[in-house]
Amino acid sequence: MAGKVRNFFAAGHTARGYYSLFNSVLAGLDRLYFLIGGPCTGQSTIIKQIGDTMSSRGYDIERLHCASDDASVDGVIVPELKLGVVDGSAVRTVEPQAPGAIEEYVNIGVAWDLNQLRKQKEHIRTRNKQMTKTFQQAYKTFADALRIHDEWEKIYIDNLDPVKANNLAHRVIEQMFSDKALTKPSHVRHMFLGAATPKGPVDFVQNLTEEMNKRYFIKGRPGSGKSSMLKKVAAAAKERGFDAEIYHCGFDPHSLDMVLLPELKTAIFDSTAPHEHFPEREGDEVIDMYAHAIAPGTDETHATQIHDIRERYSAKMRQATSCLSQAKELWDQLDAIYRHATDFAKLKEIQTGIQAEIDAFAAEQATV
Repeated sequence: MAGKVRNFFAAGHTARGYYSLFNSVLAGLDRLYFLIGGPCTGQSTIIKQIGDTMSSRGYDIERLHCASDDASVDGVIVPELKLGVVDGSAVRTVEPQAPGAIEEYVNIGVAWDLNQLRKQKEHIRTRNKQMTKTFQQAYKTFADALRIHDEWEKIYIDNLDPVKANNLAHRVIEQMFSDKALTKPSHVRHMFLGAATPKGPVDFVQNLTEEMNKRYFIKGRPGSGKSSMLKKVAAAAKERGFDAEIYHCGFDPHSLDMVLLPELKTAIFDSTAPHEHFPEREGDEVIDMYAHAIAPGTDETHATQIHDIRERYSAKMRQATSCLSQAKELWDQLDAIYRHATDFAKLKEIQTGIQAEIDAFAAEQATV
């Protein structure tokens, strides 16, 4: 029987630039392969196929999707083995803990025909420069959108009753935890449930929450206290010794979008655009922040201002998405150059070698 597959992002293109949570996502692994070799060298294909192989053998896996192309992956983790395989060019900021003992660096670039690439060096250099410039423009535009979003939030913050918001958060936390507490340290992990991609926002809420018995859907407006409630839930879990998966906002990673509590089979998440979902099964519950904590009539009183803000915000988000789409086109052009210069038989040998090492490692773990 195939293992379960969980999908999420470990990094994203945000209003605060390229934002990576790989340090948290990869923490605690005993074996970690970094595939090195620059862009367009087949890392995603190798990672996907290794993940599919492990899943077919009954291992649960985690797929770390690429925000630049959500159909590609930046990594795969096999939690049972505490093992991961990741694209070294995507990780960027992860500091090795024990090179050779934990981390192994695999050079994918050995499959290149360097003579072919040298003939294309000006094309490669030009497209890389254009791609960097396009990503920077996307980040600037997302930052502009965030400033507009702050205007939107201010309307509701000014009309928020903090006592009611705090009381609601307290009731939710009491309902979740009651008097339960565990006599162990809480293990906290940070990641993204979704990301801004070249085709628009993508999220994996349904996949990530499919095994949760209880799901809280937080509804509301910008600035109505959704992220604040999630931060309070995360803090309560840590205080009580419960493990928590904390999912940051793919637009502004300083905010939160979801908290999963695996030991309680409970999820609580911001269920508004661009990751709006609705109750569909037993155990689903809506928490309406607007109804509970915002002054009645706020929408109507500020309707004209809100409409103007929403239009300006949407225009900036469309512009930023267009930049990501342009970057993807440049990436595809680079990919074509590198594919033409790649010996795929060598790539397959590399993949087979990694898989053989993983199999040996899994066999060792089974005897421990």
